[in-house]
Amino acid sequence: MGQPPEPEQPPSPYEPPPGGGQPQYGQPYGQQPGEPEQPTYGQPSYEHPGQPPHGQQWGQQPPYAPQTPYGQYGPPTGQGGGRGTNVLAVLSLVFAFVFAPAGIALGHLAKRQLRTSGEDGEQLATWGLILSYVFTGLILLACCGWLALVIWAGSDSANT
Repeated sequence: MGQPPEPEQPPSPYEPPPGGGQPQYGQPYGQQPGEPEQPTYGQPSYEHPGQPPHGQQWGQQPPYAPQTPYGQYGPPTGQGGGRGTNVLAVLSLVFAFVFAPAGIALGHLAKRQLRTSGEDGEQLATWGLILSYVFTGLILLACCGWLALVIWAGSDSANT
């Protein structure tokens, strides 16, 4: 009786191609000349230097990255490798103009955090401290001047 025909196996990449010939330059091993190229899934594609990538012609732009759907956050961007700006440093600069003594406290706290966290914001904290100290000094000078004026005006009216 006849046996069923044996299913045809694809050529092994470890055995020489049938016919005993060597593969031609640029042709995958085990592929005969004139045969269509088989897709290789999970294997790296080897390209020749100076040649455009497989499936892409010179002068064409590479495909764009997929857009994130509405309402979802995409991957973080930026050059700091995900480092953000220290919030206390920003608040120090803001409070320098709003309430300078709070800007001084926030600036010193921000400097302490920046030494250990590796975040950005060193210049913000420094400028927040400088401006807070300057504005605090000006406010204290104005208060002392006003107090001296009140004392001088009060003493002048007592003498007359």
